[in-house]
Amino acid sequence: MEYRTAAQLLQALRAREVSAGELAEQAIRRIESEDRRLNAVVVRDFERARGAARAADAALARGEARPLLGLPMTVKESFNLAGHPSTWGVPGTQKQAVPQDAVAVARLKQAGAVILGKTNVSINLGDWQAYNPVYGVTSNPWDVARTPGGSSGGAAAALAAGYVPLELGSDLAGSLRVPAHFCGVFAHKPTHNLVPPRGHAPPGAPLLSVSPSIDLGVVGPMARSAQDLQLALDVLAGPDAAEATAYALRLPPPRHAALRDYRVLVIDAHPLTPTDDGIRALLAAMAQKLEKAGCQVGRASPLLPDLALLGRTYIKLLMAFIGTAMPQEAYAQAQRRAAALAGDDIGAIGKRSLAASHRDWMQAHFVRNAIAHRWREVFKEWDVVLCPVMPCAAFRHDHRPMDERTVTVNGATLAYDLLPLWSSLATLTGQPATAMPIGLDAAGLPVGMQIIGPYLEDRTTLAFAALAEQAFGGFVAPSAGSATRS
Repeated sequence: MEYRTAAQLLQALRAREVSAGELAEQAIRRIESEDRRLNAVVVRDFERARGAARAADAALARGEARPLLGLPMTVKESFNLAGHPSTWGVPGTQKQAVPQDAVAVARLKQAGAVILGKTNVSINLGDWQAYNPVYGVTSNPWDVARTPGGSSGGAAAALAAGYVPLELGSDLAGSLRVPAHFCGVFAHKPTHNLVPPRGHAPPGAPLLSVSPSIDLGVVGPMARSAQDLQLALDVLAGPDAAEATAYALRLPPPRHAALRDYRVLVIDAHPLTPTDDGIRALLAAMAQKLEKAGCQVGRASPLLPDLALLGRTYIKLLMAFIGTAMPQEAYAQAQRRAAALAGDDIGAIGKRSLAASHRDWMQAHFVRNAIAHRWREVFKEWDVVLCPVMPCAAFRHDHRPMDERTVTVNGATLAYDLLPLWSSLATLTGQPATAMPIGLDAAGLPVGMQIIGPYLEDRTTLAFAALAEQAFGGFVAPSAGSATRS
């Protein structure tokens, strides 16, 4: 049952065709037998999972009907799981066990999920690869010489390898969507702050009573089908306890029920980065399929925001965020490098000083608000925007200092720092974006696309992904693809 979807397994559980205990044991056996090769599930909570599975079976026998009752899954290492540390890959934090679950983890458990453990990350969640000094290197199930992506790389690898049907991840610079693209699975970056991030914090951070609103960052699900993303988001979304005293969540329904009714804008060129020809070819093929299915498909729009301005503004705000933990001199150097790579003639935030001032941040934020208005205008004429997730497919492990790394795109060298420019389209203004697989490139590696939608219209991008999956296919197991390596 390793490649059944969450929805299929839940149906089997409710029909009593399989027990929660049996599903947990099957997942545990697969992890124990296969994960020496991949190193995806780095925190194993198998005994508590067995107890949770027994409790789920008893609840099913009583006729209870919770959304995820009895379903085995894992969560990203960076989420607090009571009784275990959340190291974020930082050495010296392995003994700092947390006393309570993150809000998202608690909601999954309340829905009946059986949490088997946690999956590997990049150190401090700051890379598009998944390796760190605490847990080591995670490899891609399609080719163990390549990265599964980051920072939710262990999560994507666990899904692609058939360990579990559902995962919980996070995204600041593509950390949900990039691993999904690299491993051929699905992921959903929700509208900003739709899922409370409380309990998703670096080791040693205080347990806050109210969810912090983390600029750019979100929490969201990963799976092997779009339907499973919808199922998980229904469990995860909604205000945290303190905010729930004032409001409740009511997401609008999808804009359309039939694929042919969608108005689809496809963009495959970015002014600040080249994009691999194989990725553009697969996106073009998807556009043709959508046209044949009856969709209105466009390939340009004067309403689109200036993508170069968007990318530069994103880099400025990203550097302001990640620079809070940097020494001042290192932060200033990182800013200058990011600005130069993005072709910013004005320079990075704080070029006049060693730290970003609130004034600098606010100026970038005002630009962000203007870009958000442009997106609102786009989505008056179009329902979704399709674009690449990354300029390239999964690349080989590269653990050199980050400023020495490059990737190859169409035979040319691209600076590693420019990899998040495609994902920034949705991140900067908090738009929802669903990543889904659309085929294999010439090397037999999976390729995904982003489905970007209007602010707070997460159900539209998820529904479109589900309809496209039904019409054209989605996840393919690595064993069935030509890139599988031993």
